[in-house]
Amino acid sequence: MDWTRRIDAYCERLSEAFWAEPFNAITNIAFIIAATVALMRASRQGRLDTPVLLLSLNAFAVGIGSFLFHTFATRWAAVADTGPIMLFILGYFTVALNRFGGLAWWKAALGMLGFLAVMIGLAWLFRILLHEYIGGSQSYFPALLALLAMGSWLVATGRNAPAGRWLMRGAGVFAVSLTFRTLDGPLCDIWPIGTHFMWHLLNGTLLGMLLWALIEHGRKPVARRVAAA
Repeated sequence: MDWTRRIDAYCERLSEAFWAEPFNAITNIAFIIAATVALMRASRQGRLDTPVLLLSLNAFAVGIGSFLFHTFATRWAAVADTGPIMLFILGYFTVALNRFGGLAWWKAALGMLGFLAVMIGLAWLFRILLHEYIGGSQSYFPALLALLAMGSWLVATGRNAPAGRWLMRGAGVFAVSLTFRTLDGPLCDIWPIGTHFMWHLLNGTLLGMLLWALIEHGRKPVARRVAAA
């Protein structure tokens, strides 16, 4: 495989120049801001534990990886772009099951593996049935459904309604960002810079919201004590 092969995937790119996608490149600052604000907030509140730290650094890596892809636009840069995104989705899902849902880490990990299997299956199904309408966004729709499902579960069961409401708000933002991502190609003729940059701005907002919810409403499950006989 030629890892240096060029990829022209978005409306804004008209050449192979480094700055051929200025809006798509620069708007990745949204992820950097989200990560920085989360780290500062968690540090001030004494909540900067390992999950918050790793997910915040992961959000930072999302911004760097996406910047690389929208400047170098090669296969290796595409991996640098999508890799951190998938890590954040799976990592946040695991942490949310533990900190919001109160599940033990091993149960949260099993839940994440189940979600991964469903995500792969749904992405394949969406690609077969809806590729004409959603382009290359099929891999992200399962994450949107997961946000809605987990948020609804947390609210409906009363396990952590405040966190659940944040996840549902995040799902709303994600739905709009997915719409902009999907419209990048179809609107290219009438909007030459494309709409992908809005995907970055709104997803930076989304990651900030998710990290905020974890910092404000995440709680460590209370270990159950077995009463002495």
